[in-house]
Amino acid sequence: MRFFKLLMLAVTGLVVTLGAAQARIVVDVNRGHADPLPIAIANLLGNENDIISGGSVKSYGERIALVVKADLTRSGLFRVVDNSAFIKSGNPLTNLRNPKFNNWKAIGAQALMNGSIALQEDGRLKVEFRLWDVLGSNQMTGLRYFTSPKNWRRIAHLMSDAIYKRLTGESGYFDTRVVYISESGPATARIKRLAIMDQDGHNHVFLTNGKNLVLTPRFSPTAQEITYLSYHDDNPRVYLYNIDSGKQEILGDFPGMTFAPRFSPDGNKVIMSQAYKGNSDIYVMELSTRKIQRLTKHTAIDTSPSYSPDSRYVTFNSDRGGSQQIYVMDATGKNIKRISFGKGRYSTPVWSPRGDLIAFTRQYGGKFYIGVMRPDGSGERLLSESYLDEGPTWAPNGRVIMFFRQQPYDKQGRGGDVQLWTVDLTGYNERQMITPLDGSDPAWSPLIR
Repeated sequence: MRFFKLLMLAVTGLVVTLGAAQARIVVDVNRGHADPLPIAIANLLGNENDIISGGSVKSYGERIALVVKADLTRSGLFRVVDNSAFIKSGNPLTNLRNPKFNNWKAIGAQALMNGSIALQEDGRLKVEFRLWDVLGSNQMTGLRYFTSPKNWRRIAHLMSDAIYKRLTGESGYFDTRVVYISESGPATARIKRLAIMDQDGHNHVFLTNGKNLVLTPRFSPTAQEITYLSYHDDNPRVYLYNIDSGKQEILGDFPGMTFAPRFSPDGNKVIMSQAYKGNSDIYVMELSTRKIQRLTKHTAIDTSPSYSPDSRYVTFNSDRGGSQQIYVMDATGKNIKRISFGKGRYSTPVWSPRGDLIAFTRQYGGKFYIGVMRPDGSGERLLSESYLDEGPTWAPNGRVIMFFRQQPYDKQGRGGDVQLWTVDLTGYNERQMITPLDGSDPAWSPLIR
C-alpha cells in the first residue's frame, strides 16, 4: 500500500532574477521574539466551471491558499493579512503579473503571493504562483507545478516551503510527515498504534492495528522508512517499515531489552540501546550485513543514542555519573564526555539536523522541560515547561522541535491526556498538534523527495 506518494510532479522556474530592491524583505530567523512579517496570500484564480473530483478548479485554488496561510502562520514568522482587507480593482488576471502594489501597501502587506490554477487536457492540474516584494514592487520568485488533483495539499506545502526559503534564506519544513505513537484506552491497558500524518495533521493513517505494543518510531534521514520497537509475544523486536510500499521486516530479535533504535545520518546503520544481563549499553548495527558493534561498556544505564549530522559523534544519556545526564562520544565509542551540568536529570538527547544544537528533556523541581544546548554543553536554553514534556524531535531545517506533553491525572485518576506540541527555537511559538487520539513519541521526517 502506498501512502501520500506523489504520482506526477514537475516544477519549472518562472522569473527568479532578483534585484537590489527585493533585499529589503528579509525575515531574521535568528532573532528572538520578532514581529511576524505581514504577507497577503491571495486565492489562486481558477475556472469555477471546470469540475473535477472534489469540486471546481476554483475551489481547489482556494483550498491551496488556505493551506499556505496555515503553514506560514504556524511558523510564527509571518502574519497573514485577512482577505477581507484586500482592495479589489482592475482585471484579476492582469493583476497576476502586474499587481497594484499601492493597494497592497495600503493594507500593510510587505509581501504578496498570488497565482492561478487550471485543468489540463490530461486531467492534471497546472498550479502557478508568484511571490512579490510589495515594498520593492518586484517579483521575488515564481514556480509552476503539474500534478494529479489528489496531491493538491502537497503542492500547497511545496509552495509554503518555497516562500519560507525565499523570505528567510533557509529551507522550509512543510513538505514533511510525522510518525508517532497513537494512544487510547485506560492508563492500565493502553493501546498504542503506529500512526503517520502530514506535519499539519492531515492525511492521517494508522500503520499498525494496536494488537502489539509499539514504541520509539524514528525516520530514516535518507528515505521514507522508519525503524521502531514492537513487542511480539512479549519479546521486543526492532522493525523496519517502508512507508511507500508498506513492507515491514524484522531488523533483529535481540536478547534482553532493546530501546530507542535510530538511523545514522546516511541511513545505513541503526544505533540503539540494548540491555543484556542487566547492563544497558549502546550498540550499532550495519543494515547491509546485520553486523552489530558495541560502543559503550559500562555498569551504568546508557541509552537514547543520536548521531551528529556528520556521523562523527554520538550523544546519549547515562547515569554513570550518579544521575541521568547527557554525554557525547566519538562514533567509535571513544572519548566520552559529559556535557549537561544543570540541576535535575537530563534525557532523550537528539542532535539537530544543522549540527549546532542538541535538544533534550530535563526534569527538575517537579516539572519537565524541553531545551537545547550546544554540543559542548554551553548555551543551554529551556523552550517549554509543563507537568510532563518529553521526547523532542527536530524539523528537518533545525528550527522547530516537536515533543509530547502529558496532563496530570486528577484525584479520581481521570485526565492524563497526551498531545503533540511544537515549539520554535525562540520558545515563544508553542502550538498543539491536533491528532484523532492521544499522541506521544513523535519523529519528524526529512523533506519528502
